[in-house]
Amino acid sequence: MLARDLKECLALQLRDRNRYDPCMAALLDHLPMLAQRDFAGLRRVCGVDDEDLVEMIAEIRSLNPKPGEAFEPPVDQPVVPDVVVRRGQDGGWAIELNTDTLPRVLVNNAYFAEVSKRAGKDKKAKEYLSDCMQSANWLVRSLHQRATTILKVATEIVRQQDGFLERGVQHLRPLVLRDIADAIGMHESTVSRVTSNKFVATPRGIFELKYFFTASIASSGGGEAHSAEAVRDRIKRLIEAEPAAAVLSDDRIVELLRADGVDIARRTVAKYREALRIPSSVQRRRDKATMVAVPARG
Repeated sequence: MLARDLKECLALQLRDRNRYDPCMAALLDHLPMLAQRDFAGLRRVCGVDDEDLVEMIAEIRSLNPKPGEAFEPPVDQPVVPDVVVRRGQDGGWAIELNTDTLPRVLVNNAYFAEVSKRAGKDKKAKEYLSDCMQSANWLVRSLHQRATTILKVATEIVRQQDGFLERGVQHLRPLVLRDIADAIGMHESTVSRVTSNKFVATPRGIFELKYFFTASIASSGGGEAHSAEAVRDRIKRLIEAEPAAAVLSDDRIVELLRADGVDIARRTVAKYREALRIPSSVQRRRDKATMVAVPARG
């Protein structure tokens, strides 16, 4: 789809990210206000608070106003984590923000005082300077609150997914945005914005914060539910370990998973297998037979 102007260009990118909601639509409808740094006006027309507006503006700035340039020869960019998780001295997890990713905004009060003095009794100049100072202070406060919220959300995710950090993907718990929002007393939409396009470095690798939110699959024995991501990993491991003479069908995988307490349907196994880009049992059997039939080179 082609965009006719900047607004449509940004809207298309937000839709691709599943981030185009009514608040974002209102922000795109008032881009001139963003250029004029009319934050109070934007909060009003978008119906959001300071923290959400900062997140929305940060997301807008992360978009590409000239996406056509992406068709130039690609250059791989390393993922820079926003949060770092390390083993603490007390044996727990130490969670901290990566200061390299945080925007740095400083208010030069000395310069403000000097310019204000030069303005003398000029009422309009005084009002303009006052508005600038208020906007700057608002931005500093909002950025601080944004950083605090990211840390708060990440800390709660680590607390709830401690099993994953300790023992791996098989111990990833089912988790949804509402679980984190209720635990830390924030709105679900705020948690969604905070975790979008944010990455965390852990001893097990770098993951997008969204990775830790995974659907629930019931237990066949009525026990604790399993996370969809853990089940996908289990399917992958079963197929990787299958012998050439006994390739696992989707029905057989269902039987094995149910024996492990996972209540799963055959169509769900097929969906997860396809998402992992693993061929069907028929194709895998053919591929393995072909590999066996090829004579070794002497």
